[in-house]
Amino acid sequence: MRTPAPLLRVRDLSLTHAGAVHPSPRDVSFEIDPGEVVLVLGPSGSGKSTLTLALNGLIPQSVPADITGVVEVNGRSTASTPVAELSTDVAMVFQDPDAQLVTGTVRDEVAFGLENLLLPVPEVLARSEDALRRVGLWERREWNPDRLSGGGRQRLAIASALAMGSPLIVLDEPTANLDPQGIDDVYDALSDLIAAGGRAIVLVEHNLDAAMHFATRAIVLDRDGALAFDGPVGEVLREHTDELIAMGVWLPAATLAGRMLRDRGILSTDVPLPLTPEELSRALSSRSASEDTPTRSLSEDDEVDRDETDSMPLGSSTNERGSANDGASEIPLIRARGLTVRRGRNEILHGVDLDIPAGSLTAIVGANGAGKTTLIQALAGVVPPPKRQVDVDGLDPATASPRELAGRIGFVFQNPEHQFIAHTVFDELAHGLRLRQAQGARADESEIAERVGEMLTRFGLEHKADVHPFLLSGGEKRRLSVGTALITRPSVLALDEPTFGQDRARAAELLGLLDGLRTDGTTIVIVTHDLQLVADRTTHTVILADGRVHAAGRTAELFATDGVFESAGLRLPAFQRALPARLRALVAEGVR
Repeated sequence: MRTPAPLLRVRDLSLTHAGAVHPSPRDVSFEIDPGEVVLVLGPSGSGKSTLTLALNGLIPQSVPADITGVVEVNGRSTASTPVAELSTDVAMVFQDPDAQLVTGTVRDEVAFGLENLLLPVPEVLARSEDALRRVGLWERREWNPDRLSGGGRQRLAIASALAMGSPLIVLDEPTANLDPQGIDDVYDALSDLIAAGGRAIVLVEHNLDAAMHFATRAIVLDRDGALAFDGPVGEVLREHTDELIAMGVWLPAATLAGRMLRDRGILSTDVPLPLTPEELSRALSSRSASEDTPTRSLSEDDEVDRDETDSMPLGSSTNERGSANDGASEIPLIRARGLTVRRGRNEILHGVDLDIPAGSLTAIVGANGAGKTTLIQALAGVVPPPKRQVDVDGLDPATASPRELAGRIGFVFQNPEHQFIAHTVFDELAHGLRLRQAQGARADESEIAERVGEMLTRFGLEHKADVHPFLLSGGEKRRLSVGTALITRPSVLALDEPTFGQDRARAAELLGLLDGLRTDGTTIVIVTHDLQLVADRTTHTVILADGRVHAAGRTAELFATDGVFESAGLRLPAFQRALPARLRALVAEGVR
């Protein structure tokens, strides 16, 4: 019998961006058939996002790059078939949703691509409604997309892709800005599409916990962009765990926990490493039911691999950073009183009263649309708050000059591109120092070069010093944006989704850097959807709901309070929700 042609065929593909020295990806070959959900994994800079842009023809047709090899979708070359024609075969969701939103209302945005295909109006309207209902945006169909939160705009971009009905859907970090309910909505919609048959999905994703119930196959690129592994997702993740960790690739939280417990004799080596919290729960239940399974608890003298536990979802109730001895004072450095922020006619924040202690690492969390980004921007003066409603160590962001703000507060945007102004990575980092030099601060070019060099090395960007910031990978852009905020050594550092786009190793490195800065006296405020990061890393947490403070206090105390996150539309991490208290205590004992 003749074998059907693959939906996607990639042969000997190498891509080299303009100005880059080495290709990434490099000599990659694979095929994808309908019904497959393929995870593309790899460390930051391995070429994952670049690969996705080649699948719909944007590389080389719109983004300049040298390309060798072949990419075909439904038998058509993506290098020579116009992108507009390829849109019927490939739907794309970018890492940054703002890069693909073009119209004035949510419904028009979803209808835009369908109208360009000259489909009948009733079909355009029906497809648009179905896609918006799938991602929970139908009730906001008349809104301008600018009114949506970052997560809302991400869901809108996904709805636009779903509506196209293309047999291949390519998604680059589709859930990075979504709360847990939004993640479930997206994967439920994608699962329905796959179940209907005839389609395939290519997914670049760091949140593997959510993807484990969905993905069928994993393709892994190494640091040089070469194909390291390709096979069923369980086989790749279980059989190559050590190699993936060494590469800096994210793994499911349950897999990391199972590996740690196996190393310490709590789980048998005969039990396959779990991929989901449910699998880990069953493995621990089986272990606890057996009287013959040897176990040993860990004393405080046992050495625990810091790289391993940095991203492990274990023991929020034992969070030392939220204890009384975490080094954070209770004296507020940042204070908000009656903070009310409007966008046009819409009031986003409603009379917020808030204290952020000096020396703390404080997380701002909440469901999509709760006002998290608006709050952190108002506290930092990026969006000027009303006068006398915010005080940052004696400075009112509403009346402070840009120089005063920059000297006191470093800010990292949710989308790194929004703050880049220079033509090279080196000059981007040097800009703040040169600006202060021009204003009379002490810093000559030799000192600037030394500090920029240190920052390049710290963030693994030394080989990209002469590259344009917009040609970096998503993870590299994020690291550069953090570097630009840190280089002037501000007393307050505010970061919106700091680990977005980072591989496991770089995320752990960045979080370790934040810990070090806090130890040195920097007050740090972050917005994040990652409640496990909050549990493991932060001293204090602010929970927003509908533009108001729902709860605030020490992180450990909030996690110990039943229902406080759930009543704000949030959920505890899947790992913790899947395990009963007895088993959570067993796992927590493993890291203590």
